[in-house]
Amino acid sequence: MGKITDARPAIVLFAYSQPGFACLDELLKMGANISAVFTHIDADDETIWFDSVYDLAKSKKLAVYRSKKIDEGAYPFFKQAAPDIILSAYYRAIIPDEFLAVPRLGAYNLHGSLLPKYRGRACINWAVLNGERQTGVTMHVMTTKADRGDIIAQEQFPINFTDTGHDVFLKASNAVRKIIREYLPLIEKGTVPHRAQDETQATKFGRRRPEDGIINWHDSAIKIYNLIRSVTHPFPGAFTFWAGQKVFIWQALPLDDAEFWQKYHDGQVNGMSQLPAGTVYREAGAVIVKCGKGFLVLQKISLPDGKDSDPADKGFGSLFQNGECFSVNRV
Repeated sequence: MGKITDARPAIVLFAYSQPGFACLDELLKMGANISAVFTHIDADDETIWFDSVYDLAKSKKLAVYRSKKIDEGAYPFFKQAAPDIILSAYYRAIIPDEFLAVPRLGAYNLHGSLLPKYRGRACINWAVLNGERQTGVTMHVMTTKADRGDIIAQEQFPINFTDTGHDVFLKASNAVRKIIREYLPLIEKGTVPHRAQDETQATKFGRRRPEDGIINWHDSAIKIYNLIRSVTHPFPGAFTFWAGQKVFIWQALPLDDAEFWQKYHDGQVNGMSQLPAGTVYREAGAVIVKCGKGFLVLQKISLPDGKDSDPADKGFGSLFQNGECFSVNRV
């Protein structure tokens, strides 16, 4: 097992995705004693948009264990690394209790929310989807129950109205770096602060699947907009159906009723307000969709041929006819 500075406590890092890469990169910059790195084999059905923990670790000649989950070979590899500290950042598998019991200075996870809110999976995407105006990263003690341990540190940052899920991931990665810089020295000394989580404030969310991106046009324009920006590129995307074909909406602009009438009708209300949710309206080069409340101006979509298209493309507006409707299924 490779070590950088034998005088410092040995760290085993479990890491994946961009926050995991940021954690490893920051540890390396600090000269931490990384005795082993655990990471994942990339999934064939996932867009790998983030920097590789595996490639960085190998480039620094660190001992690396790469797998889809914690398998039978993981524990002997882990024990040989003889960690004083476990750090975890966006590692996707539950780390067993027998691992957590080994390090004398503790096991700590970096979670992409302000715990106890947004425990669970896909917490960044859920926060954007729910219209949160702020979130953050929490370093907490790892326990048998995921995301339940004492809080060590939190770094808060805003979610701007135009931020996408990807934008917030990058903010979270920067927050990971800051927490590592400030709190690793305390962990190494055994003087890190603890405070219990307030269980009365806890919320939990599950993993998101590609099929969860379907748009319900009876929702408000703001709710649909938040869905779109939470799962836009590089994530699987929000989608609807047009003439039986799946159409992805990657970028849009929500308008409330007053904004719509002012922008497109000089304040004059027309019959658009009486049309069913999902109805398309074209005016001044824009493709506008009636929602349960408000309107959505489409700015970037994937046409049925799979290519991204925006209003500057000839095929964008010509595909849609006034009065026709998007559907939540293929019929």
